[in-house]
Amino acid sequence: MWRRINYRVLVVLLLILVAASVEILREHRPSFLRPDLRLYAYVGNAGDSTVSVIDLVRMGTIATIPVGPSPSGLRSHPTLKQVWGVSTEGGYVFVIDAPTGQIRYRIPVGASPFAVDFSPDGRRAFVAASGSGSLVAIDCATGQIVARARTGKRPWLAHVTPDGKQVLVPNHDDSTLDIFDSQSLSLLARVRVADHPEQVVVLPDSSAAFVSDTGSNQISAVDLRKHALITNLRLSGAPAAMLLKPDGGELYVNVPESHGLEIIDTWRTEISESMILGSAPTGGTLTSDASLAYVSDATANSVTPIEIASRRLLPPILTGRHPGPCALDPGGELLLVLNEDSGDVAVVRVRTQSLITMIPVGSRPNSVAIKLF
Repeated sequence: MWRRINYRVLVVLLLILVAASVEILREHRPSFLRPDLRLYAYVGNAGDSTVSVIDLVRMGTIATIPVGPSPSGLRSHPTLKQVWGVSTEGGYVFVIDAPTGQIRYRIPVGASPFAVDFSPDGRRAFVAASGSGSLVAIDCATGQIVARARTGKRPWLAHVTPDGKQVLVPNHDDSTLDIFDSQSLSLLARVRVADHPEQVVVLPDSSAAFVSDTGSNQISAVDLRKHALITNLRLSGAPAAMLLKPDGGELYVNVPESHGLEIIDTWRTEISESMILGSAPTGGTLTSDASLAYVSDATANSVTPIEIASRRLLPPILTGRHPGPCALDPGGELLLVLNEDSGDVAVVRVRTQSLITMIPVGSRPNSVAIKLF
């Protein structure tokens, strides 16, 4: 009798143990990840000239790669097993081979590049060099520069339209937006926008671009078919991160000075709503279905989830000191938040809206790319 009861207790305990083990594994391994796949995050550390490689299954840093002074603008290549970035002080693009963690190329592009962007097919990379007033196109297969063009004064970055036909370059000191043909890099138009343009987002149909103008607290809307300014939209402060819904219907603009978020109706080209979020909303990201936005608050040391449909704020999630850039993994299960002052990355479980762990990286992390391969 007692043996039968003890046997049943043992079976129940074993089932509980198995269920707990499965739940722990789910908590630390994204459900979409097969055993033969790797999921790594690459974090650029501006303070110590390195890129930290984080295994998002083991939840720890597995490598530190010296890449050169002031790394920034990390991007995962859309088709190759590579991660690209720039050395702003070094004036070159670096390419990391994901399987080996080795630097494959260092490509000189000119003084003070800030970021890299790719053509939709992944064949070309485009980089604007702010210090030399130039735009270069790079063949991604060979790492060779295949075209160059002059820009206006202090170009901020290069942004390829979704249809792959045009490259947009905002010129910070000229307050203009250059529009180039992506194949020849011939200048198609130079459009006057508001003061000191920096960031650019483009509607999915490549019909219009929205440019953040930090010197005038405005967003400039530009018609990319007519190559003309549509309007300038006045904000309540200088724009920070811009988050565009996948369908292009709404644009969410962080405005740290007014402690909130301004929502632009892109079809009507007007500001439709404003939301108060916290102290200083800066970075952010959207889920792929646009059901949630995550906005980091540099002063409150937290990230706030927002239900887009209802405009409801969920409880803030505490991170490290001075959080900034955010990124979601390909499955939308993990949110990474870079903490500049504490030199670490907060990993948040999206399903539970809870902090899983804090992973130390280098000094002043400022950009992140996530690679599944």
